[in-house]
Amino acid sequence: MKHKSWVSTALLALAIITSTQAQAKSNQSASAALEKRNAHIIAAVRAVLDAQSDAWNRGDVEGYMDGYARTPDITFISGDSITRGWQTVHDRYKKNYDSREKMGMLTFSDLEPTILSSDAVMVLGRWHLKRTSDEPHGRFTLILSRTKAGWRIVHDHTSSAS
Repeated sequence: MKHKSWVSTALLALAIITSTQAQAKSNQSASAALEKRNAHIIAAVRAVLDAQSDAWNRGDVEGYMDGYARTPDITFISGDSITRGWQTVHDRYKKNYDSREKMGMLTFSDLEPTILSSDAVMVLGRWHLKRTSDEPHGRFTLILSRTKAGWRIVHDHTSSAS
C-alpha cells in the first residue's frame, strides 16, 4: 500500500511539474507574440511619421496629409485654436505653408510611442523646422488609430516653443 501511495504522489508531482512547465512555455509564447506585435505597431507608426517628414521636405503637403485619417473627426490643436476634419486641417497647412521657404526642412525627434491598444498609439515628440530666416520648434502629442488605410493620425496637439 505504501508503494502505491508513493507512486501516486510521484505521478501527481510529475503532472504538476509538467503542467507548470507547459504554462510557463505558453506564457513565454504569449509574451513573445505580444512583443512582436508591439514592435510591428511601433515600426508602422514610425513609418507614417517618416513618410510625413519626407513628404514635407519635398514640399508635398498632400503627401504630408496622407499621415492623417481622411475623416471629419480628426482634431488638430495648435496654440489656442482647434481645427477639425481632414479637409480643414489640409486647408490650414496649405494656407500657412504656401511656399518652400515657409515649409523649410522638418525633422521629428525624441519620439516616445505608447501603445494604448492594438488599434491606438500615442506618440510624444519634438518637431523642428529649419528655414532660411528662423528655426521654429516645439513638441507634439499624436494619437494614431489603425484604419482601413493603415495607421493614421486622428488627433494632433502641437505646441511651439517660446
